[in-house]
Amino acid sequence: MIVTNRRPPRSPRQIFAVPLAMGIVSAFGLVAALVGDGAWDVAGWLALAVPLAVIGWCLMRPLGR
Repeated sequence: MIVTNRRPPRSPRQIFAVPLAMGIVSAFGLVAALVGDGAWDVAGWLALAVPLAVIGWCLMRPLGR
């Protein structure tokens, strides 16, 4: 019997869910930072930090996962 370690195929919704969410959060951050002051600036900074946090998290994961 052959045992494989392969994942089942993913749907387009599963593939693009995280990139789409990151794009929406980034767009919100850009708009909030450009049009608002005070709390909007903080929300913009936090929203724009999300992609950087995701990149850092992915870089810290071991290779091959």
